[in-house]
Amino acid sequence: MILRRLILMLTFLGCLASPATILAEIRLPHIFGSHMVLQREKPITIWGWATPGDKVTVQLGATIKTTKANGSGEWKVVLPIMSAGGPYTLTVSGSNTLIYEDVMVGEVWLCAGQSNMEFGIGRSDNAKAEIAAANHPGIRLLMEQSDWASQPQSDMEGTWKACTPATVAEGGWQGFSAVAYFFGRELNARLGVAVGLIDVHRGGTLIELWTPPEGFAAVPALHDEYERIEQGDPHTASHQQRLALALDQFDQWSRAAHQAMTNREAVPPMPSYPDELLPPHGLYSATSIYNGMIHPLIPFAIRGAIWYQGESDVGHEMRYAEHLKALLAGWRTLWGEGDFPCYFVQIAPYDYGGDPKKEAEIWEAQTVAANTIPKTGMVVINDIADLKNVHPTDKQDVGHRLALRALAETYGHNELVDSGPTFKSMTVASNTMRVNFDNVGGGLVSRDGKPLNWFEIIDADEGGFVKADARIEGSSVVLSSPEVKRPAAMRFAWSGLAQPNLMNKDGLPAGAFRAGEVPKRDWLGRHVPEAKDYQVVYDLDLAGLGPAIKYKIDNHTNLPPHFDRIAYFLELQDPDWNTRDIYVSMDAFTDDPGKIGIPVFGSGARFQQNVTNMNVYSNVKTITAGTQLNSGNIEFWPNNYDQQNAAKVPNASGDAFDFGDEMTDVEDGYGCLQIHDHAARQTLIAVNHWREGTHADIGIGNQPKDNPDWTFAGNAGNYRAVRLRILVRCR
Repeated sequence: MILRRLILMLTFLGCLASPATILAEIRLPHIFGSHMVLQREKPITIWGWATPGDKVTVQLGATIKTTKANGSGEWKVVLPIMSAGGPYTLTVSGSNTLIYEDVMVGEVWLCAGQSNMEFGIGRSDNAKAEIAAANHPGIRLLMEQSDWASQPQSDMEGTWKACTPATVAEGGWQGFSAVAYFFGRELNARLGVAVGLIDVHRGGTLIELWTPPEGFAAVPALHDEYERIEQGDPHTASHQQRLALALDQFDQWSRAAHQAMTNREAVPPMPSYPDELLPPHGLYSATSIYNGMIHPLIPFAIRGAIWYQGESDVGHEMRYAEHLKALLAGWRTLWGEGDFPCYFVQIAPYDYGGDPKKEAEIWEAQTVAANTIPKTGMVVINDIADLKNVHPTDKQDVGHRLALRALAETYGHNELVDSGPTFKSMTVASNTMRVNFDNVGGGLVSRDGKPLNWFEIIDADEGGFVKADARIEGSSVVLSSPEVKRPAAMRFAWSGLAQPNLMNKDGLPAGAFRAGEVPKRDWLGRHVPEAKDYQVVYDLDLAGLGPAIKYKIDNHTNLPPHFDRIAYFLELQDPDWNTRDIYVSMDAFTDDPGKIGIPVFGSGARFQQNVTNMNVYSNVKTITAGTQLNSGNIEFWPNNYDQQNAAKVPNASGDAFDFGDEMTDVEDGYGCLQIHDHAARQTLIAVNHWREGTHADIGIGNQPKDNPDWTFAGNAGNYRAVRLRILVRCR
């Protein structure tokens, strides 16, 4: 343990060591070099290291500034604003002289993200011709070759190069970032100034890896993540407090170990060093990419950033919007240039497997971020995707659309249309819904000339989202469906598989969005007339299942003393908001309300018996509904069970898990809450294996294949919403 702490301390101190403590000669970080571009119209910061106290002279063109290295060997000068031009020579002199030639002043953009930003020009469409034509002396390329780090680094690896067919095709993932190159090529052509592109990428990375601590601190929704980062930073009070506690525990152990050794007794286990006190110790630790690859660039002046990342965050829903806020808040704070612009790519449709709505929720988060973070913009690429390739090869259009954003919003080319249609407002009239759009450019059109697709609407009273007929009227799209009498809400392209055809005449597509209020329906009151005579004992969100059952409502201790009927109402809602429900009531099979809920081990509930006067209501067509049925039976227990029909339930199988199984001796085991109609050969309600949470078994009716009672289905996570209410009729 002592050795481990020593190694950690030495590693940390090594990360903090200034290059000046190793090299006495003047040195600049690798962000500076011949062929670089310095940002026009902003103060130009030049910095580096030398022997403490040494005089350093910096000359760029006719401008000369002198400074001295501080006690740590660090020095910095800020040169005045310059207009676009060059080439210049940058000379830095003192105990030695460094000369950087062919230096341009123009526009500098940070181009960052995961593998779609990394994707090289050699893999893009028409790669050979694009590379052969890439002779652009006004474009300068810097591909960073550093990696993640546990602490902020002072330097990185990389070399500025003028853009030629040879330099654009070398290194990286078959060359320089294709998106960055095509973006820069258009800026260079339209602006007529040198453009410097800093390519910083790392495939398969989450957004929090790119974010500095200052970013997490700026976003209240990420306070929990900021606290974890603080604990890993030796400079913070929270780290020191936790470390003091750990050292005290170690000291106590040390004393006990010495006493045990003296007494020739077994030494107690040594306490482990708390993981939360470690700095980022792997690529997938928050801030790791920032530390190693972004921090070394600061404060090199830039115009702005383009960002292509998000594939690794599919499934994080709206939290991704908070992370985008943190990323930019942190970068902008540390660069100290105010709210520099950032334009990002809405990730392309792709078949990730599983629920395709997850990707739509990331798209929504990206849209929210673009609409709420100052000086940002998003480009949509759902029309140039490949559902079987997470790396679409048409990077020309991606770069072009990012350039349109920058040209229109950063450089004032207001004549350009830089966005596809975006949602403006929605109105409902009778059985139709009118969706109004902004950014229609020359007008709304169908990209392929076919009827508009991927519009869906939902009725206020019945059913889930259904495909809508959509027609263009001016800057609006009118939606309707024969299945929807009173439209309440709509959504567009709400699937990771959606490649919709709505666009404007300027060739820019509309992105995913939704509008309106999805109706909250009381299916119990709507579908079950007798429910008005019952009162709720338990209300359980089955999405929160786990080892401990946590009811939203638990009235079992507040009931009148007697009840004669018990009812179970199960609702299952799919990702399209279609709700399947079933209500089953029966004569009371117990007088203890503590035994009618989920039969966890501590409840004492173990029932395998017939029930009488069973009433069944359901909107599932395959369910045999009816009243006063005497063919009902229940299986409620926390135990394991097997397929044997030991209770000789009529029509049950001894070979499959169904409505006639046998409870076994493992008392706190798999568990089941099942209601059956053995005459109809049906499982009506099944809630099994609840301790497994999203891998529990939940079903209405017989499972279509395998075990009819849903044993081993592991399907609880497949539903958008799952709810169980348990009611009684009091006498």
